[in-house]
Amino acid sequence: MAVISSLGIGSGVLSSDLVDQLVAAERKPVNDRLTLETRKNEALLSAYGKLRSAVTELRLPMRQLSAADNLTAYSATSSSDSVEVSLDNSKAGRGSYTVEVLALAQAQSLASGLFADKDATTVGTGTITLKSGDASKTITIDGTNNTLQGLANEINESGIGVTAGVIDTGNGYRLVMSSEETGTANAISLTVSDDDGNNTDTVGLSGFAFNGTTSNLSETVVAKDAQVRINGIDISRSSNTIENVIDGLSFEVKEQGVTSVIKVERDLGAVADRVQSFVDKFNALQGTIDSLAGYDAEASRGGILNGDSTVRGIQNQLRNLLTRVVPGLENASVRTLADVGITTNPDTGGLALDRAKFEEKLEQNPDDVTALFAEQGRASDSQVEFVRSGTNTAPGRYAINISRAATQGTLTGGSPVGSNVSITSANDGMTFEVNGGTSVSITLDAGTYATPQDLVDQIQAKLNENGALKAAGTSVAVDLDGTGALRFTSGAFGDSSNVSITSIEDGSAYGLSVSNGTAGQNVAGTIDGKLAEGDGQVLFLGAGRGDASGLQVRVTGTDTGSRGTITFIEGVAERTVNLVTGILGADGAIASRTEGLNQALEEVQQDRLDLEERLASYRERLVAQFSAADSLIAQLNSTRDYITQQLAALAPQNNRNNN
Repeated sequence: MAVISSLGIGSGVLSSDLVDQLVAAERKPVNDRLTLETRKNEALLSAYGKLRSAVTELRLPMRQLSAADNLTAYSATSSSDSVEVSLDNSKAGRGSYTVEVLALAQAQSLASGLFADKDATTVGTGTITLKSGDASKTITIDGTNNTLQGLANEINESGIGVTAGVIDTGNGYRLVMSSEETGTANAISLTVSDDDGNNTDTVGLSGFAFNGTTSNLSETVVAKDAQVRINGIDISRSSNTIENVIDGLSFEVKEQGVTSVIKVERDLGAVADRVQSFVDKFNALQGTIDSLAGYDAEASRGGILNGDSTVRGIQNQLRNLLTRVVPGLENASVRTLADVGITTNPDTGGLALDRAKFEEKLEQNPDDVTALFAEQGRASDSQVEFVRSGTNTAPGRYAINISRAATQGTLTGGSPVGSNVSITSANDGMTFEVNGGTSVSITLDAGTYATPQDLVDQIQAKLNENGALKAAGTSVAVDLDGTGALRFTSGAFGDSSNVSITSIEDGSAYGLSVSNGTAGQNVAGTIDGKLAEGDGQVLFLGAGRGDASGLQVRVTGTDTGSRGTITFIEGVAERTVNLVTGILGADGAIASRTEGLNQALEEVQQDRLDLEERLASYRERLVAQFSAADSLIAQLNSTRDYITQQLAALAPQNNRNNN
């Protein structure tokens, strides 16, 4: 039997090229279909990517407009460059203020007497207690550092806000030191315990004493507070930044003797700019939708997303939000975007802003315009304030009922304060713990306080100046209770509010000792008839508590019982932000559609793999069939050749027999 070493040798026809052609013919229609599906799905994915980007761009301007502060913009101007003004829009209001700079704040500087050498001349030994502001540190001067330079190094390393150095005057060396912070509250105090036994003379270490009773250093620069007069009222601050005088305003004074007129006015143009940004982004989204889903009548051709249900859904949802009356504003002077000059072009679907009309409406009806865009809560009780809503809070009117008003933590002295209380270095210091986490140390000024109120005023002044309280954003108020004892009240409300005394030098003269205060209580009550939670003065409903879920209100005052209602209004911008967030979310329309397209691409890829596997099997079958046929043809050809040879061999013999 003939052996076929290569396909087609036996037949000359059934070659490997023919197998390749048959396999290619089998592959082509399926491959073309899969390629078309791939290109279509990739084009759709690209289109949805462009749509996602355009929708995302709409979210930023709408998020800005959803914040009420961005709809009540103010601008502040100063008539003098020497008085700079900063503005907090969330707190500012219209007004005009005349600011006279009477004095600038400055930091104190002190200087010692002359010493022959900064490194060799000894300055004495003992301890020095340094104080500046609320900080204090006791440093030890001994045989290792009892020189001018050694003392300067110790002061610099104390970390209490005082810097020191040594100056060569040409006639000798002097130690100089300065407070890092301006103001009288940050003045430097040095109390010496001299090893020679005399703490007040100018011999040895006591030559550096400088406090309320001893002044052995020269005060080269006096500590001063900034003094300004605002609309005729004198104001004093430790720095040249004047804060907490007018809500939302702070002043930076740079030159003494100048007068500046500060004007705070509504910045209607800034708000209109934010609205214009929203209009521009919406129109850009509409343009993207037109390019992807529109229909060109002249070319008789639609965009790749023409007729797409996802695009139609997004358009319809946005159109419904932007054209309807905002719930809660049915009876207001401003109810829709059209009322403030934002109209829809029926031909293009785009928006147009009439800036003049918008600014007019904003000036005339600021609350309604704010509610048109942002979320807003309108309480019927002046002592109930809307704080915020939750993601599931539904627009509506909700009843507020208070069973317990919030209270503040307090600490009361053990006995009444008498007259002529004497404060010395033995009883001038005390440390409080405020609201469970803020340590507050104060040092009272030495002297005799004729009346209990004089002492109250002194303690209150020291607490008001305290940096730790300012950093924590809280306060402590001091007064006398009905018995005449000192009473301290935290500025915070709720169960974390408290005032305790953790250390005191000797408070017997004014009825204080180490003791814990009484913590405050959180507000308690209901919102929309459902039991709410309290956090200080804030009453709120958690998730899953009905339409008012997530609603938070601040309740001030002490009244209990019904506190009226709060009407929650969710403006166009707030609702649009929520809508866009939903559209772009993992479960949103675009994500769902792109997930389906990606899955389709994966299926196409699998179909390609399946096709190649099927074609490989087909090729093997063809090769087997062609090989078998080739072998058979080879056998037949071999038989033919044999017979031909035999017949040819018989021909001469037959010829001889015939002759």
